[in-house]
Amino acid sequence: MQAPGDIYGVMAEFDSPNALIEASKQARAAGYRKMDAYSPFPIEEVSHEVMPGDTGVPRIVLISGLIGASTGFITQYIGEFIDYPYIIGGRPNDITNWASMIPITFELGILFAAFGAVFGMIALNGLPMPYHPVFNAPRFERASQDAFFLCIESADPLFDRAQTSQFLRGLNPLQVSDVSH
Repeated sequence: MQAPGDIYGVMAEFDSPNALIEASKQARAAGYRKMDAYSPFPIEEVSHEVMPGDTGVPRIVLISGLIGASTGFITQYIGEFIDYPYIIGGRPNDITNWASMIPITFELGILFAAFGAVFGMIALNGLPMPYHPVFNAPRFERASQDAFFLCIESADPLFDRAQTSQFLRGLNPLQVSDVSH
């Protein structure tokens, strides 16, 4: 087993989208989970195979939304009942008037959830990232034009430099290369 810090991963180049689809399915079936595919256009079948499981963004959005809704409700409660209580119709305003607080509570929940989604996605994707190790792969500049690549990352639990290279060679690629950091 190679140390994950030696290389970023092993990359195979394929000549067609169908070959990349088949390779990604076989890699998934073999148990590889930390992999990515690169092509000049989106390929839905490949996206399903290389997709990470739980990204964490839904939890971030839920927690952000709940924080926003709580902030909206508590802020209104403090303003209406603690700092500036009004006497309306001869009696003080009380919490039974909670329905009037729903619009701002809802809007702040949506606002915080939206910000949580954007900033959570940016943080979890590691952006901004002006450099990525796959740029070191031979012929990778063709990925935006006419080449199709599958990279199995060294962070994968099943990754072994020799075995992973051998596995990718068995998929009949144009070439297989190590991707250095």
